[in-house]
Amino acid sequence: QVQLVESGGGLVQAGGSLRLSCTFSRTTFSVNFMNWYRQAPGKQRELVARLTSGGYSDYLDSVKGRFTISRDNAKNTVILQMTSLKPEDTAVYFCNVDTRSYTDAMGYTGAEYWGQGTQVTVSS
Repeated sequence: QVQLVESGGGLVQAGGSLRLSCTFSRTTFSVNFMNWYRQAPGKQRELVARLTSGGYSDYLDSVKGRFTISRDNAKNTVILQMTSLKPEDTAVYFCNVDTRSYTDAMGYTGAEYWGQGTQVTVSS
């Protein structure tokens, strides 16, 4: 079973910065996507940032230019650097590692794994 351990959440004032880290254990299949999601009270979980195995990144429009996703391959860690934080960024942030894929030879393989979530609270 793949384990994901998140750290770095907390309370920060608007305009401040936080760095979230997610360290994951060895996976059976290759990691195709590393993602950060968030869920605010009363709202659906949303994808905040995505990093592909090829190094391509994409972001939720509302965080573009403020958040950066990256990976430390040596440490199996995916990082979300958050700057210029706003009260609307307040949520529980979840790390997600996705190893799912399809090939004609093997069919569907892999799975997606979730961290336990870390609270980010931005005060105004």
